[in-house]
Amino acid sequence: DIIPFIDKYWECMTTRQRPGKMTWPNNIVKTMCKERDVFLVKEHPDPGSKDPEEDYPKFGLLDQDLANIGPAYDNQKQSSTVSTSGNLNGGASLGGSLVPGTSGKGRGAKRKQQEGGTTGTAKKTRSDPLFSAQRLPPHGYPLEHPFNKDGYRYILAEPDPHAPDPEKLELDCWAGKPIPGDLYRACLYERVLLALHDRAPQLKISDDRLTVIGEKGYSMVRASHGVRKGAWYFEISVDEMPPETAARLGWSQPLGNLQAPLGYDKFSYSWRSKKGTKFHQSIGKHYSSGYGQGDVLGFYISLPEDTGTAKSLPDTYKDKALIKFKSYLYFEEKDFVDKAEKSLKQALGSQIIFYKNGTSQGVAYRDIFEGVYFPAVSLYKGCTVSINFGPYFKYPPRDISYRPVSDMGWVAVVEHTLADVLYHVETEVDGRRSPPWEP
Repeated sequence: DIIPFIDKYWECMTTRQRPGKMTWPNNIVKTMCKERDVFLVKEHPDPGSKDPEEDYPKFGLLDQDLANIGPAYDNQKQSSTVSTSGNLNGGASLGGSLVPGTSGKGRGAKRKQQEGGTTGTAKKTRSDPLFSAQRLPPHGYPLEHPFNKDGYRYILAEPDPHAPDPEKLELDCWAGKPIPGDLYRACLYERVLLALHDRAPQLKISDDRLTVIGEKGYSMVRASHGVRKGAWYFEISVDEMPPETAARLGWSQPLGNLQAPLGYDKFSYSWRSKKGTKFHQSIGKHYSSGYGQGDVLGFYISLPEDTGTAKSLPDTYKDKALIKFKSYLYFEEKDFVDKAEKSLKQALGSQIIFYKNGTSQGVAYRDIFEGVYFPAVSLYKGCTVSINFGPYFKYPPRDISYRPVSDMGWVAVVEHTLADVLYHVETEVDGRRSPPWEP
């Protein structure tokens, strides 16, 4: 069933020309037999089975959840394992339906070892100036990295396997020259966590990237993923809040000031622990009673589907400069805060609601500024909070419909992949490159 399907939909599945020789079916079978971390393989029928030998090998997916199979599947396999029982090559039950391949017998192969935390299309060595496929830590981000500050933002990059000329990755001709952004894409981790780079450096983030401890004056950290449309929710637990400490929690756009309390500028909205005051543009207004140690707080945002931000795909960053820092590559993006402030406009119908221990405190803000909003935490002195992006909450709201922010991990992968593909299509049409990359 597999080979006829590929043959029928060849043009929909790849931009490569259909080969003249009919050797590709055997190549596909051999490859699938080797990919034992993706496919279940049964090479022969069970003893006494009436299935004809020519229907084998048969294949099934090791991970039966189709929602997990996508552009970031190679990365996902490194952070999660799927347990199976029985002999994959014998007659034991495989826990799922198997699809027959084509003629020819596949042979068992050793499980491929995953090397590195990013996906590439070319072999690299540590002497290669473009080598960036080093193994990432379990939380998916380099331990040493540039911080978003001084008007610049940094996005971790990885080789783009869909680039039109991926063989360029193997060349060393880019030493001392600008590396073309076309060859790389934003490196996305499939889990939503607190960002290590998009924070004030003085804040301390736990190893699991779900707890943050304050230090000295107010400073902020954003989550790794933001939302641009729809209704979303997450929770924050106040672990420690001594009397001299405080917190302002809520939502922030990417340009919100990290060295200031949340709600300081036009790009963020917050709820303060003391007196329950809400803040936006440094203007505090009475909202509810305060909160403190032991409280579990909920944060809901609803953004309309018909705004320009909602309809647009995320930035590919391929037109940005690439810089190298501690063996990893990053897109460097300049912040134009003044220009962004002048272009802000209200998203009619949007709203923000805060919850305390499962009880709604009422609508805090309506018709907020249009944009991409990230869960955000700002702390004063040694306050400690933990964030829960979902999907399971201690006090799930009953009065609203929403998606947990944790869902953005998968949504972001899909949106960024589509944006990258469209970028390459446009590049092929108008021939643009960013920057010109012919040595």
